[in-house]
Amino acid sequence: MTVRGFVTLAAILLAACRQDMHDQPKYKPLRSSEIFGDKRSARPLVEGTVARGTLREDAGYYAGKTKDGFVTELPVPVTAQLLERGQTQFQVFCAPCHGRTGRGDGMIVKRGFKQPSSYHVDRLRQMPIGYFYDVITIGFGAMPDYAAQIAPADRWAIAAYVRTLQFSQHAPAEALSAEERAELERSLGPAAPAAEHHP
Repeated sequence: MTVRGFVTLAAILLAACRQDMHDQPKYKPLRSSEIFGDKRSARPLVEGTVARGTLREDAGYYAGKTKDGFVTELPVPVTAQLLERGQTQFQVFCAPCHGRTGRGDGMIVKRGFKQPSSYHVDRLRQMPIGYFYDVITIGFGAMPDYAAQIAPADRWAIAAYVRTLQFSQHAPAEALSAEERAELERSLGPAAPAAEHHP
């Protein structure tokens, strides 16, 4: 066979093997398969499979609680940026019900919906910070969960901001500097004279 004949034969054979891109050897969604015992081409996920970037081994960080109870300390550093982010997210997701100061007097309440508890009651001031993260994650009473809307880092930022709101209304006098105490006393005005008591 001549070289020209070989090239012609090879071209004919290769043309017979042509496969267009629109006709690829693949399974289309939900198409059956004879290869697997369950006859499904779409294979189930391997047990224990975790999508990339979604592994949540740190229960304290991702749930706000461990087997010992709610997390008692913020698991991230407290920074001005964290509190600013917490304030922003609080105003978006929480203030409509809880109000801007956390007193439970948001716009939703003013429209006739059920009033949530104030963050400034003793019960909530004494709750561990993980409690607030947990409530944001799974909801509480009439409050829905916000796990799908608020990322874990932002949930912690909101919890930190709630603590800031609580501290702003219940800061112990010992936490103030001498200058701050003097300014506070000036802002309160002169003390009212004690009422006389007559038997």
